[in-house]
Amino acid sequence: MKITPDFPVDKIEGISLFMGLKHNDVLSLIEAAHEKRLHAGGFYYHQGDPAEYMFVLMRGQVKRLRLGSDGRQSLIEVVNPIQPFGLVAMTGSTYPVTAQAAEDCQAIAWHQHEMMQQVMHIPQLALNAMKIMSEQLSEIQERFHQVTTQRVEQRLAHTLIRLAAQSGKRVKEGIMIDLGLTRRDLAEMSGTTLYTASRTLSQWHGQELVVAGREKVIIRNPHGLIRIIEDNSL
Repeated sequence: MKITPDFPVDKIEGISLFMGLKHNDVLSLIEAAHEKRLHAGGFYYHQGDPAEYMFVLMRGQVKRLRLGSDGRQSLIEVVNPIQPFGLVAMTGSTYPVTAQAAEDCQAIAWHQHEMMQQVMHIPQLALNAMKIMSEQLSEIQERFHQVTTQRVEQRLAHTLIRLAAQSGKRVKEGIMIDLGLTRRDLAEMSGTTLYTASRTLSQWHGQELVVAGREKVIIRNPHGLIRIIEDNSL
């Protein structure tokens, strides 16, 4: 589906992928884009597929999932509105993860050939994409470092603080993370088991650090979680 004339260009003009681009360049990119809507549970792409399209999410949330050698999928990241994903399409490689709609989603998409034509006229676009992919790689390396050097409590606290910074909403009780994430999702993002994550969240609930409900968490005391992250005692 082609982009309609009333598309809110100003909404995406300042995103990291388009940083430093002229207004007319952004308009040219929008004209070359297509709209792709999915219902919850649908897939934008699967791990291992040829990377043909790159996206910017406009509405909803997308889970980036990695299939392990044991056949189980692990949640890597949650993509929020106005974030790009699938940028590996610019390299002509394959998708390293699966992108699944966590809820009804709307995204704008560019085919690899269309985007490469744009890059020929807007080289800054390629530089921005490379920077974003480099930052994503650095984050994965940091999370691997956490798994090998930090206790489970520190890793889980890191996950909650990161999610709160990305998409937390202020509510009366604290900061709510309402991403439809199960405790298994939080466990996978923290490199631990469902049992350990559930036990830790229950302990924190009793300590009034968090309120762990069904597919949402409210951080009541973010400073308490930060203290856990910074505590290097065994």
